Amino acid sequence: MDLSEFNATPADRLRPMLAACCDVPRWVDAVLVGRPYGDAAAMAFVADKAARDLSDDEVSRALAAHPRIGDRADGDSAEASWSRREQAGVGDDASVRAALAAGNRSYEERFGRVFLICATGLSAEQMLTSLRERLTNDETTEAGVVRDELRKIAVLRLAKVLADQEVPA
Repeated sequence: MDLSEFNATPADRLRPMLAACCDVPRWVDAVLVGRPYGDAAAMAFVADKAARDLSDDEVSRALAAHPRIGDRADGDSAEASWSRREQAGVGDDASVRAALAAGNRSYEERFGRVFLICATGLSAEQMLTSLRERLTNDETTEAGVVRDELRKIAVLRLAKVLADQEVPA
């Protein structure tokens, strides 16, 4: 889908694609209301700004759509397809996968939510190092990190909507 198609597509058809980027209705609405966009940078600016203002409940809602780092997302939804590509750096090393699984459990016990990282371009070792470092954060610091990681993912996925020839439904 190119930008002119994005600008012209009815909102009800775009809503599921945008929710796959960030499953927060207020964020989706902000991106939709900003149309028409003159360029992709203008769209990214609106998406970025809207993601910086998410409430704790909205962050929790968005996190529910993300699999654990190291888990392979099933299905052919946009979220699953993008997640598999984003986590390509996890690889198939059983020991790394086991360490990520253990780290995920520790993180969830400590913070009560899934560990989220913008995994695009990161190796499994980089993800694991970040997970271990973030386990030392206090709740307030970590909440800010999670919000920022979610923002980065949302903006990257929105760019994929324009870059993908066929966006998964």
